[in-house]
Amino acid sequence: MKTLIKNGLLLDPANNINEQYDLLINDDLIDLIDKNIDESRADKVIDAKGCFVMPGFIDLHVHLREPGYEHKETIETGVKAAARGGFTTICAMPNTSPVVDCKEVVLQIQNKANKLNNVNVLQIGAVTKGQKGEELADIEGMIECNIPAISEDGKSVMNSNLYREAMKIAAKNNIPVFAHCEDINLVNGGVMNADDNAKRLSMRGISNAVEDIIVARDILLAKETNARLHLCHCSTKDSVVMIEQAKKEGLKVSAEVCPHHFCLTSDDIKTDDANYKMNPPLRTKADVLALIDGLKNGIIDCIATDHAPHHADEKAQSMNKAPFGIVGLETAAALTYTKLVKTNILTPLQMAEKMSYNPAKVLGIDKGNLAKSKVADIVIFDPECEYNIDVNTFESKGKNTPFDGWRVNGKVKFTLVAGKIVYKE
Repeated sequence: MKTLIKNGLLLDPANNINEQYDLLINDDLIDLIDKNIDESRADKVIDAKGCFVMPGFIDLHVHLREPGYEHKETIETGVKAAARGGFTTICAMPNTSPVVDCKEVVLQIQNKANKLNNVNVLQIGAVTKGQKGEELADIEGMIECNIPAISEDGKSVMNSNLYREAMKIAAKNNIPVFAHCEDINLVNGGVMNADDNAKRLSMRGISNAVEDIIVARDILLAKETNARLHLCHCSTKDSVVMIEQAKKEGLKVSAEVCPHHFCLTSDDIKTDDANYKMNPPLRTKADVLALIDGLKNGIIDCIATDHAPHHADEKAQSMNKAPFGIVGLETAAALTYTKLVKTNILTPLQMAEKMSYNPAKVLGIDKGNLAKSKVADIVIFDPECEYNIDVNTFESKGKNTPFDGWRVNGKVKFTLVAGKIVYKE
C-alpha cells in the first residue's frame, strides 16, 4: 500500500527541514521525499495543503488507568484519544492497580495494546513494589520486557538511598528515570498553589519548595550515579534554574512541561472548581513566564500532557476532596500552537521538536524523524483551523479539563502510525 501526502509544509527537526515537500509512504516506511511526486505512484493520496506535516507526537507522560481504574480510562479509549490528538507513541505511567512493578503486568498491558493495532504504547515500570517506597520493584525483569523507563509517578521515592539504587540499575541498563518531584512531607494537605488565591478560596496551599527540593535532590543523585534523569511536569521557576545549571555541568538531565502549566496560572482559578486541580498545581505568572522562557531557550526539552482522566463524579467534588489531574491528549497540540507558536514564542519547527523529536531522544528510540526509510509515524496538522474545545467530542472517557470552551487554533486532520491512518477528522 502506497500513500502519498501532497502539498504540506514538512516540519522535520531531525533533518532541519521546514519546506513544502510531498512524502510517499510504502507500507510502513517513508519511501520518498520530493517536490511534486506524481499521484499515479500512490494507491491513496492525502492533500495536506495549508497543513503542517510533522513526525507523530510522542507523549512521555500519560495515565491510561488500566488495569484497575477502567471507569476513568481504558487502554482502548486512551489510544483513541492519543490518535485524535496527533500522538503516535505514548508512555503509560505505572500507578495502576495492580501497580506495574513486575514483568507479568508489563506483558499484560503490552499484549492488550498490541492487539489494538493503533498508537504505540510504551509501558513505564515502577521504581518500588506497589509504589510503597519500601523495596525495589523487579526493575531488571521489566527491562527484559522492554520498558522505556522507570518512574514512581504520582509520588517521589522519599528514601534517597533506595532511589539511588534504582538509579544505578537504570544507569547500568541505559534507561532514563522519570521523576515526579514532590516532597510528600511538605504537601501537608495542599490542593492548589500556596498564594493569595488559595487564601481567597480558603484552600491549603502547595508551595514551590515541594517540587524544588526533590528536583535538587534528584539532580544530585543523577550526578552521583550517572543516571539519565527526566524531570516530569516542571512547574516552578527555580526548577528551570536548576535544570539549566545541570545541563551546563553536562549532566544527563532533561525536562518536560505540560500545556496547562504554560497556559494557566493560579489567578485563573475563580471558584472551587476541581477541573483546575492538578499536581503540581497551577503556579504564579512568574513561574509560567520562566517555563515559557525555558521552552524557548531549550532548557526544557519536551511538551508532555500528564493526561490524567477521572470519572465525572470524582471531579464534581470540591477541590478539597477531588483527585488531582486533567486530561490533555486531545488539547495539547492546539494549546501549544495557540499559546506558543501563534504568538511567535516557538517556531512551528520547534513545536515539532518539543512534541516529537526531543521526546524520542529522551527515550532513545528511532522515532521523531521523517527521513527516507524511517517508520511513517506522521501527524497532519492544520494551523489555521479555529474552533472551541468541546469535551463532548473527546475520545477519552475523561472530560476533566479547564479548557472546555476555549477558542483555539490548530487541529489534527490525520494521524498515521507505521503508514496506517489511525485517525482522520
